[in-house]
Amino acid sequence: MHKFRIAHGRTGKPRVQFLYNAEIMVWSENYEAAAAAKNCIASIKKNAPGAPIVDLTRKEEAKGYRFEIVRSRDGQFYVRFVARNGETMVRSERYTDKRNAKKCAMSIQTRAAAAPVEK
Repeated sequence: MHKFRIAHGRTGKPRVQFLYNAEIMVWSENYEAAAAAKNCIASIKKNAPGAPIVDLTRKEEAKGYRFEIVRSRDGQFYVRFVARNGETMVRSERYTDKRNAKKCAMSIQTRAAAAPVEK
């Protein structure tokens, strides 16, 4: 089951996580207030379903809300969901296979809108 969770890091500040069962697929930065984390979730639910998946390793470009597939310094791949203003909202773990990064983005695209928020 896919779901959102507002977790608290070592500093006690809230952050957003999107999970499949117990596995964290993507996470956000720490926010100053829970309201900001809730706004992040609402924005992902609204904007992820129609957002394009852009492969930056192939020099693809897009504007507005989008998923970006990025190559890390160690040659692996990760996904980030970027807002219209260019700010990264959430990012994934690194994958050795770019196809898995794309599957992560597609999973969020298709499941975020209906995903419950764990209280």
